[in-house]
Amino acid sequence: MVNNQFILNKFGFLGDDFLNEMYANAIITDIKAKTEIVREGQKNKYVPFLIKGSIKVFTLNDGRELIYYYIKPNDSCLMTFASIFTDYTSRVYAVAEEESEVVLIPVSVIQEWLMKFPEINRIFYHEYDRRFSDVMNMVNDAVFHRLDKRVLSYIRQQIAITGNNPVKITHREIASNLGTSREVISRVLKKVENEGEIVQTKEGIKIPVNENVRPF
Repeated sequence: MVNNQFILNKFGFLGDDFLNEMYANAIITDIKAKTEIVREGQKNKYVPFLIKGSIKVFTLNDGRELIYYYIKPNDSCLMTFASIFTDYTSRVYAVAEEESEVVLIPVSVIQEWLMKFPEINRIFYHEYDRRFSDVMNMVNDAVFHRLDKRVLSYIRQQIAITGNNPVKITHREIASNLGTSREVISRVLKKVENEGEIVQTKEGIKIPVNENVRPF
């Protein structure tokens, strides 16, 4: 089965004893697009590992989102894992950006595995390294880059996540994700469209084919 293959590829290095416990405790489920998985202040019951789709991890400030990172296939949510050491309480929101499939592991089981299978820490050290880089890039973008560059970077990011060009996203969604107003985003998009950086159509926002879409 595909899902069994995912577990084998992700956790096979931990050995048969671990895999047997994984199969006994793992919950594999589908999550619809735009579904909230966890919210700030909520008690986390599970640590998710993404099989397919994408999940946005962010905080809210006065109704505006500050995106920390996106979980991509084969990744986990470091912030959810970190809640194991903070009374299981989430400090972030996580929402499925598109239809997704995840493996859910009970937090209490993960705690037991940290003692019983210490090699599992390799997975979380790897996640920590990646997420730290994601957050540093987010801070650098917010502090050092002009809004038009941040908007273009965000559009490229969404194209990379969805595989769609044009990508269907509203001005309001961009504004919320970048912490500004819809009116400001509309002006910026018009500016970069006039400069030939994007094309806005009924199907969405498109990066011209001669533009290199860089992975995020």
